Amino acid sequence: QKQLTESGGGSVQAGRSLKLTCTVFGFNYAPDCMAWFRQVPGKERDGVASIDAWNSHYAESVEGRFTISLDNTKTILTLQMNNLKAEDTGKYYCAARQNKYCYAYDFNIAERFDHWGQGTQVTVSS
Repeated sequence: QKQLTESGGGSVQAGRSLKLTCTVFGFNYAPDCMAWFRQVPGKERDGVASIDAWNSHYAESVEGRFTISLDNTKTILTLQMNNLKAEDTGKYYCAARQNKYCYAYDFNIAERFDHWGQGTQVTVSS
């Protein structure tokens, strides 16, 4: 069974850092595109960053502060979040899809991803 499991969320003060991890399990072959999304209550799930074998993409709001990476086994996806801001608060989800790389025009569209984790909460206080 294909599973994505997030960890690393928590509560921090603005300006601090957190590192999120997503463990990939059960895929017959590695996803071609993986991403992080975040969601706050009452709003849609927004793309934060994505990565494939060739590129990474970031939302403007996190560019320069967040770094997405994937290990060589393609089973551990991470999101290093530095200089956190109150507006980074939300539930962060790991997402994956197969048979299609990440593209700048759709990396942040939740409907384009087939597999999701349960999410991990990040709360940043100002």
